[in-house]
Amino acid sequence: MKKTIRMKADDVKPERNCFLNGLGIVPGRKRSERTEAILDRAMQLFLASCHPIGMISEVSIPEFEVLYHGEGLNEEETPLDLIFRKADTLAIFAATLGSEVSERIDELFKSFEFALGSMLDSVASEGTERAVDRLEEEFFDWLVRKGRVGHSAGILRYSPGYCGWHMSGQRKLFEFLHPEEIGITLLESFIMVPLKSITGVMVVGRKEIHQFEDSYPFCKECRTHSCRDRIRKLMGVSAVQNPEGGI
Repeated sequence: MKKTIRMKADDVKPERNCFLNGLGIVPGRKRSERTEAILDRAMQLFLASCHPIGMISEVSIPEFEVLYHGEGLNEEETPLDLIFRKADTLAIFAATLGSEVSERIDELFKSFEFALGSMLDSVASEGTERAVDRLEEEFFDWLVRKGRVGHSAGILRYSPGYCGWHMSGQRKLFEFLHPEEIGITLLESFIMVPLKSITGVMVVGRKEIHQFEDSYPFCKECRTHSCRDRIRKLMGVSAVQNPEGGI
């Protein structure tokens, strides 16, 4: 399966409380009229300038092993290096909101509208994640319809730059998937343009294969340990941070 999927802005519109924590705004707490006005305006700009599109392509375990090795700069031991070998199915993906929303964010900062620029940036970041959520759902539903996996299987995504997978892995991924077809290019620094883009691999299989403790050396450098909540959500456990690691 290789497929390009176009989405509407409403398909990836995040809920308000999803991105407020990153801005220091506590969800559920009463917000000022000014904050609400900025939030409303950011959502309007997002819907007007967001043009989400994604692509996905199945790969075999041997193919992904080559992709994952990249330029040989991964950490010596990583969770994904163990996980992908246990998968039933793998698919690499790319998703973007398009260039317009990033250009709008830049314009706001250049015109010193920092509050609105920061709010729109947070909304767009969450919207990019939602776009990949839609790709995951599309791929998983397709696998179920084809009878290749059951509803009890799990799907989780991993991206270069995280969990010991070096950013240089982007180069091999681009060579195989060709995200240029949906408007994403890769700089020499391995940064993608447009900035609001995500690439990676979706790993489908028994949910248990995704369980690992965040005790790798590089985990100490992670600020959020967001993998904990993602794994808990996959396993159907309440997403509460566990400072001791594990799930």
